Amino acid sequence: MTRVLVVEDEPQLVRALEINLRAREYEVESASDGGTGLRLAAARAPDVVLLDLGLPDMDGINVIKALRHSSRVPILVVSARQSSDERITALDAGADDYITKPFDMSELVARLRAAARRAERAVRGVRGVPVGGTSIVSTDEFTVDLLAKRARRHGQDVRLTPTEWQLLEVLIRHRGRLVGQRQLLHEVWGTSYDRQTNHLRVYMAQLRRKLEADPSHPRYLITSPGMGYRFEI
Repeated sequence: MTRVLVVEDEPQLVRALEINLRAREYEVESASDGGTGLRLAAARAPDVVLLDLGLPDMDGINVIKALRHSSRVPILVVSARQSSDERITALDAGADDYITKPFDMSELVARLRAAARRAERAVRGVRGVPVGGTSIVSTDEFTVDLLAKRARRHGQDVRLTPTEWQLLEVLIRHRGRLVGQRQLLHEVWGTSYDRQTNHLRVYMAQLRRKLEADPSHPRYLITSPGMGYRFEI
């Protein structure tokens, strides 16, 4: 049973989420503030976190950052903040998705399922081997072992979230070839994500900061403006 941690301070919304998620056979725990949410996440290791940003004790962005210090759990932000800057800040901090209030419960559950599937694939391993027939890809800057789900740069482990892993995996499997924006969105986030190209921009920027020597002039994670991305060695 998938365990969901809801970090939200609106009692009515928490109750609605508990009823709907439990009806779909999810195990649900809730916390009304960020500190309690972090303690529950450390103690119970949820499979997915639903997180509000406007918490009474701390900003949800700080909760995301704290979780990312020790966990790759999928984080879905559920917030009334609707500006593009807020979305980008949350995604850049390590969130896997961003849903604005009010929301459709069916859409939220679909996105939750998609996040759980990405995390499961990240644990199970890749669906195929990249060009060259090996799961290990080495560059002058970093090495990625897709089967072990491990990235190292200059001898140090690089922590990647499940979404970052999935995006990197797709690009490596198509090494040297352009992968269109729509294909990436479908493979990483799901078929309902046709137009969220901001997700791609944010996550590619994160991967470049973690893996490239000069993120502003990437050597390996290349953008084809308006078209897509490719992985080059």
